[in-house]
Amino acid sequence: MKTRRFRWGSLAILIPLVVVFVALSIGSPAFLSMRNLSIVLDRESAPLLIAAAWTLVLIAGGFDLSVGATYYLTSVVTATIVIQIGGVGGTVLGIVLGIVLGVVVGVISGVVSTYLRINSLIATLAMNFILVGAANLVSQIVKSQAGQLRVTDPSITWIATLLRAPAITLPTWITLVVVVVLGVVLWRTTFGRYVYAVGGNAEAARLAGIRVNLVKIATFAIAGFAAGLGGVIDLARTQAPPNSDSVALTTTFFVLAGVVVGGTSILGGEGAVWRSVIGILFIALLYNGFTLLQIDPLWQNVALGVIILIAVGIDAWSRYRRR
Repeated sequence: MKTRRFRWGSLAILIPLVVVFVALSIGSPAFLSMRNLSIVLDRESAPLLIAAAWTLVLIAGGFDLSVGATYYLTSVVTATIVIQIGGVGGTVLGIVLGIVLGVVVGVISGVVSTYLRINSLIATLAMNFILVGAANLVSQIVKSQAGQLRVTDPSITWIATLLRAPAITLPTWITLVVVVVLGVVLWRTTFGRYVYAVGGNAEAARLAGIRVNLVKIATFAIAGFAAGLGGVIDLARTQAPPNSDSVALTTTFFVLAGVVVGGTSILGGEGAVWRSVIGILFIALLYNGFTLLQIDPLWQNVALGVIILIAVGIDAWSRYRRR
């Protein structure tokens, strides 16, 4: 099977990560502790999952602004089912339905943006509002009945408590497995080559016999799966869904920042899962460093905005040079 050649120049993305890692190791003794690094990985498990899957959507030429809302909705729905039914049965049903819901949302977004020929950015933006509204509605109904939307059943909290810092936690291991699988799928399979082909030139891919719409829908479904799984993982970690729907927008743009910083082109056809992982870790370490060094949090957004502009600028410049 033909696979894509590895470009050693792509390893340049590791340089800023190493620089930040070394600088924080020198600037804050607490940074290099196993406990701190474990907490960072555990906290970023869901964004890493979503970013890895979102990479496929972007490479295929799509754009999904609903992953954060999907993450939010699946967390609320899973919590609702666990609270209403309870026990192991309720937990299993909640987790399964939460993840399935994520996949269904992804498929719908994919169908709307392909067969209905609605720009994926617009389609998923609309989906974002729909999902956030649905999540708020469900949350409000449950809170009016139960008083709070909090999960304390050990049948779901064990996901986060089985292994605690300074060990590598279970959410981190789950994320690692999913990221590796997605990386292999994208890099070593026929489907992965189709994803690159569709994002590089959809019309040429169609003439070559590739079912372009189905490939795009599949990438949206994978992103929905990751968002659903991320919602379940974070529900187990925090024992409650996010208390504000602002998390939908925050999660989406954090993932977008990580993927773009990692070097995946917003125009499609280029990128890699491992690069998105590096991008998310780079931003996470930067935020962690701001906290440890007690720098005003307001500067975090400024720094992130500058980093995104630089990353997008580098992508545009590299494409211009190849013309």
